[in-house]
Amino acid sequence: MIEAPFPNRRRAGELLARALAKRNFEHPVVYALPRGGVPVAAPIATLLGAPLDVLLVRKIGAPGHEELAAASVVDGETPDIVLNEDIVRAFGMTRVDIDAAAKLHLKEIERRRALYLPGQAPISAEGRTAIVVDDGIATGASVRAAITALKRRHPRRIVVAVPVAAADTVRALRREVDDVVCLAAPERFGAVGYFYDDFHQLDDREVIETLTNFAENQSARA
Repeated sequence: MIEAPFPNRRRAGELLARALAKRNFEHPVVYALPRGGVPVAAPIATLLGAPLDVLLVRKIGAPGHEELAAASVVDGETPDIVLNEDIVRAFGMTRVDIDAAAKLHLKEIERRRALYLPGQAPISAEGRTAIVVDDGIATGASVRAAITALKRRHPRRIVVAVPVAAADTVRALRREVDDVVCLAAPERFGAVGYFYDDFHQLDDREVIETLTNFAENQSARA
């Protein structure tokens, strides 16, 4: 374990990349959860020599309780809708309700993908080691939706990689994926931002700049 706080997301990504490099991942692809996961994921993809993609997850809230995720829309070659069955039943939501809400979220996913990675199609996870990266995990709702969607895409393995996460969340995730690589997993968690000196809210410009720099560096190495 590495003691937090981390100076910033990029440095956390560099430290996480070193930990991941000790493992032997077959045909890896790195999926960053925007926005915060992108600067963490870029050093990982660089050190592993893996392609870098984003995995956009949009929450569909329950009627009148938007903070409750009734479902999530996860982008990819074929976008997936991941249901929270308990919430869906509790609020009497139908598949028609979910699909109608999903259409709006899919438009936003398409807009953001075109903004972040113009002209780049989603990278298939089939037969690959899918490494899901975020800047930290508290409850893990978005990560779990991403994991569920990725399982439907027939990867060889699924690995969750984060600088910091709540200890109970790490234990739960280990039951859902092939591996969890986490540098710090405190029992007393609070919020992700407590474990960074610099945890400013990223804007789209910073995400685009990170992805552009990664692509340019990869082209220069080719």
